[in-house]
Amino acid sequence: MDKAAPALRWWRLLAAVLVAIASGSAWAGAQQYEVLSDAVHARMQQSVSDAEPTLSSFRSDADAESWLRAMSPRLASRMPDEDARREFLLATHYEAKRAGLDPQLVLGVIQVESNFRKYAISRAGARGFMQVMPFWVDLIGTPGQNLFHLRTSLRYGCTILRHYLDIEKGNLSRALARYNGSLGKGNGYAQKVIRTWTTYWSLRPSSPTAREERVGARERAAPRHSDRREGPMQFMGSPN
Repeated sequence: MDKAAPALRWWRLLAAVLVAIASGSAWAGAQQYEVLSDAVHARMQQSVSDAEPTLSSFRSDADAESWLRAMSPRLASRMPDEDARREFLLATHYEAKRAGLDPQLVLGVIQVESNFRKYAISRAGARGFMQVMPFWVDLIGTPGQNLFHLRTSLRYGCTILRHYLDIEKGNLSRALARYNGSLGKGNGYAQKVIRTWTTYWSLRPSSPTAREERVGARERAAPRHSDRREGPMQFMGSPN
């Protein structure tokens, strides 16, 4: 028997483990390339190219601290550094609200997609916290934009999810499935995100089904992008 065989098997096993770690969440999928209308293309391009924010997305410093106190302990085990955790949460809140999304929903998406791994890469090639496919940079972005960069990943991810919600007229399950590239595949991804959002990140936990129905009704009643004036995307009011 070849004495090198056990060592070779060990190295192969180690390599498989490292690939699995680098790949991030097993639920990470891949948004599908699509042809965008000129209006949608221009809107999404503007959204991802805007300068980074200089103002808080909270109504007051007290509101910001209250939200951070509620969210930070839930993220501590995955992001131990307090300063990095605070920066991440403030950036997530800003980008989510800017895109008209509930920040806690976005945290649920990130947990399921990458489990808060900054350098996660899926088998399909999706990258970063929000597992964005690189073709989006060519489609609506600027050459050289780094999808592993915190603000870039959040900006793209929130813009894309907002786009899918508009396409699906507020149907959250279908929009999430589109985001994951699993629409019509019945893999339970959307339900997992909604369950993570409502049971782990919500300020007031409630039934995932009831929460989804409220969000869907609110989205269907909201004006679509074509009805909006130029400016930041409207905030999809949090059910919290």
